[in-house]
Amino acid sequence: MIWRSVVGKIWGTILLLVSVVLFFLTILLLQFFENFHISEVEQQMTGIGNKVSQMISKSHNEKETLKTVSEIIDAYSARAVVIGDHSTYWISPKANKLPKLSERFFNNDPSLSNVMKAHKHVIKQGDFTLINNGEKTHSKMMVVGVPLTFHSGEKGAVYVYQSLDVIKQATNQAKKIIYISAGIAIILTTFFAFFLSTRITAPLRSLKEAALRVSKGKFDLTVPVLTKDEIGELATTFNRMANRLKTNITELNQEKEQLSGILNGMADGVMTFDRDGRLLITNPPAKRFLYAWRYEQEEDEHPERVPEPVANLFTQVVENEKKQVAEMNSQGRTWVILMTPLYDQNQSVVRGAVAVLRDMTEERQLDQLRKGFIANVSHELRTPISMLQGYSEAIIDDIAGSEEEKKEIAKIIYDESLRMGRLVNELLDLARLEAGHFQMNKTEVVLGDFFEKAVGKFNTLAKEEHIHLELAGPNQRDGVYIFDPDRIEQVITNLVDNAIRHTDKEGSVTVEVDDQDKGLFVRVTDTGSGIAQEDLPFVFERFYKADKARTRGKAGTGLGLAIAKNIIEAHQGKIMVNSKIGEGTTFTFYLPRKLKKI
Repeated sequence: MIWRSVVGKIWGTILLLVSVVLFFLTILLLQFFENFHISEVEQQMTGIGNKVSQMISKSHNEKETLKTVSEIIDAYSARAVVIGDHSTYWISPKANKLPKLSERFFNNDPSLSNVMKAHKHVIKQGDFTLINNGEKTHSKMMVVGVPLTFHSGEKGAVYVYQSLDVIKQATNQAKKIIYISAGIAIILTTFFAFFLSTRITAPLRSLKEAALRVSKGKFDLTVPVLTKDEIGELATTFNRMANRLKTNITELNQEKEQLSGILNGMADGVMTFDRDGRLLITNPPAKRFLYAWRYEQEEDEHPERVPEPVANLFTQVVENEKKQVAEMNSQGRTWVILMTPLYDQNQSVVRGAVAVLRDMTEERQLDQLRKGFIANVSHELRTPISMLQGYSEAIIDDIAGSEEEKKEIAKIIYDESLRMGRLVNELLDLARLEAGHFQMNKTEVVLGDFFEKAVGKFNTLAKEEHIHLELAGPNQRDGVYIFDPDRIEQVITNLVDNAIRHTDKEGSVTVEVDDQDKGLFVRVTDTGSGIAQEDLPFVFERFYKADKARTRGKAGTGLGLAIAKNIIEAHQGKIMVNSKIGEGTTFTFYLPRKLKKI
């Protein structure tokens, strides 16, 4: 709508103002011209009356004088009546269709008949009732009475009258001119107002379009400065504001990127919450913590939900406005959470909270390892050494009575020596892997053939244990990867052997191979007894053994998973474990894609 725009408002305001002024000016001019014409006619008729009165008073030849008077009166479109001694002395000939008034008309009107008595001028106008030939008529006229003294000394009066239609015609002409002038003025005002409002609003429209672009985040613009008035100053100020906004937004983005880089590079997890407890910002360590907790709680349908201990900690921080410290376990890892309140700019109202999560599992694990390493090595060596010592003494003391018993004792001594050798070799391998001195022979490997061979050698063992062993994938069986086949096979052997040993009869073990663009993912999943939550952080450590009752007399050295972890990390990959008691365990390792031999 044009009336809602600035153009329409300015245009309408100017037009209304000019129209009101012209309206009152027209009324005043019309009144002025009407009064002016009436005044002019009064003066004119009074002058005629005085002139006629003077001519008749001084004239000795009345006929010639009256003839001259008739010519004068006809020139002014009026009629005259000369009355003397209360009788009509003379009436001018008919002119301009004016009625012929008799002496009775003047004698019946007190104000007119008073001219001869009081001998003074009388001017009267209005709607007169006239009687002509016995009929009454109405006519709007102006009558001027002037006293007269004849040459003989007789007193009389000269009455000059004229129809008001003549004045009305003159007034109508003036009105017509005024109306035409007012119309032309309104038209010119309309064009001028529209032109002026357009000139004023053109830079405003430019500012509006620029403001819309700024609201959409487009700050690379400049509003042209066309004038040096207030609108020009507004355009200049707007350009400065846009440049300042661009600078501020750039600085904010830089600070945001810097903060994001700092958060992503932190080893500790960070989570921020608003006043209502909604999770706003997380970094990768915090996301791993939340993923582990959701995996354990099976609540993936609410990805924005935070753990209850964290939510309770947030409530305490907001209510007490003090930092709070708590500790919680998730998937066998220990997290220490420090949460502090966030205030607004005035430091008066808590607008949220920030939580810092530190994974303390490694520290506690190292403490435990330092305490248990000597004990574990001593325990692992004590049994075979004791058996070697005992059976050796039996041979020395000739306790074995037959050759078969001696061979059986020798076989036990041989097996235990092999066990000690494997333990020492695995310790040496693990030490070399951790020291970075382990030799890796990386080569191109066809995935399909490799995994069929690595998993297929367990088919017989799985059948003997009545366990269903399945290989799923890889999706590209002829795909080629670069890694050390012997070492990766050692990892698969360890994981599959552990899965079979910890799975009950009629259970299943699945090896899933997923060849993706960013790397190779291998998952070994069983439906076995699972790993306790408190044991999960230590499964990749040396000499780790879970509940020995679940190993069914087939306990290993406790170094296999530690060696597997170091082999995967030597390939620049990662290995992880997820497990639930009574439901099974999933080991997952990832190998990055290599385009050439390293």
